[in-house]
Amino acid sequence: MRRRHSFHRDEHGHSITVNVRSGRLTETELLVDGKEVGFLRERGTGRLPRRLSGELPDFPTRPFSVRLDRPEPGLHLPTCYLELEGRDLPMPDQAAHLAPSHALR
Repeated sequence: MRRRHSFHRDEHGHSITVNVRSGRLTETELLVDGKEVGFLRERGTGRLPRRLSGELPDFPTRPFSVRLDRPEPGLHLPTCYLELEGRDLPMPDQAAHLAPSHALR
């Protein structure tokens, strides 16, 4: 079975989303305003903490990163934080659920 998580936050008029699909491969994608700006693929469940970086398309651009981690060792559900302008902002998990491994993508 594949596990899916979708973390989301609206910040400075932009939509920031982190989608995680884990199973035999773990794929993590970072979207800003619906456009992919970062992607990571790892074998297995992936290592945590995991970090992806991007920029908000303002003028001037605003660099940021997102950090996936576990709140406690051994806990299976990840947490996600947006690191922007020296602040750690929580990104709620919008769609934590299990999906059959044979489901269409």
